[in-house]
Amino acid sequence: MSAKPVHPISEAKARFSQVVREAEAGGIVVIRRHGRDVAAVVSSGDVERLRRLRAVGPEKGLASVSGGWKGSEDLADRVDAVRRTPPRRRARLSRD
Repeated sequence: MSAKPVHPISEAKARFSQVVREAEAGGIVVIRRHGRDVAAVVSSGDVERLRRLRAVGPEKGLASVSGGWKGSEDLADRVDAVRRTPPRRRARLSRD
């Protein structure tokens, strides 16, 4: 992805066609209001990847997002179902 151009809302509105072209080309255009980033214009492919990432969530780990190929959700579920060893017990240190 290319560097993210930052535009105030008024400028983004006036140059909307250009902003869309930048996003189509794989760029990220960040929109600011009162000096704060409030929105971004990205390609539709980036939006789809974001939807997949949000759908699997952090609880499934990297296996759920690593490939994104057909059936990768099944692999993520299988990895998640594997029984993990319990955490080690901490040694108690007694004070004498």
